[in-house]
Amino acid sequence: MIEISNVTHRFGNKRGAAAPANVLENVSFTIADGEFVSFLGPSGCGKTTMLRIIDGIILPSMGNVTIDGTHVRGPAPSRSMVFQEFNLLPWRSAEKNAEFGLELEIQKTKRADRERIAEENLSKLGLKSFGGYFPHQLSGGMKQRVGIARALSTAPKYLLMDEPFGALDPMIRELMQIELLKLLSADNRTIVFVTHSIDEAIFLSDRIFVFGARPGRILDIVPVDLPKPRWVDDEKIKASAPFVAYRQRIWRLMKDELQRGMQHAD
Repeated sequence: MIEISNVTHRFGNKRGAAAPANVLENVSFTIADGEFVSFLGPSGCGKTTMLRIIDGIILPSMGNVTIDGTHVRGPAPSRSMVFQEFNLLPWRSAEKNAEFGLELEIQKTKRADRERIAEENLSKLGLKSFGGYFPHQLSGGMKQRVGIARALSTAPKYLLMDEPFGALDPMIRELMQIELLKLLSADNRTIVFVTHSIDEAIFLSDRIFVFGARPGRILDIVPVDLPKPRWVDDEKIKASAPFVAYRQRIWRLMKDELQRGMQHAD
């Protein structure tokens, strides 16, 4: 379980600049094992900061983060991040990129096992024939799948995904959502997923955490009760009355928040 208790975070400022404002303010929530949770909200609301605090890349200015009863003091093998920008090493093939996490001292897996695990994960993601290709030879969707394979290589209990499909064109993005649900269907892995897309959050999630504009705080937590597995008839689900109702509820909430933010800026 992930437990967030009264987390506030502010970034430092240069000498002479105005005092830094809080990026996150007094945020508390829990995420149960095996949940798929999305963080949804406008740019600058602290979604990615919250994700990095969970990973341990950033330590909060105030508050506590506890995972499986242990306070988070830094990154750990039980957590793995998928980035929006792919962040593949250009001089390494897809297979060698997928092996990267297994080479780190904290993991230190034998070469034969690294190769086997990387090949298995690339195969699951439809890239079995592309292990020898380099990033510049791959499409955006392929690069993101390599990034997911790399994140999965260490068999993390917690998969943290920061706008992983945000750089993809809309059609590929929808296909990647389906492939992600298929890939994870056999696992009990906990997913925390950052997105700007209301439809993406509804389609993928068990619960949606709607963040308000800075300082980041949770406006609402929306449980999503839609049939599973959702990829079986994704078009029907997205056109259904419950899906539309979720979209309208979340949009009204975000629209009101954005309008308040614009009025405040004026």
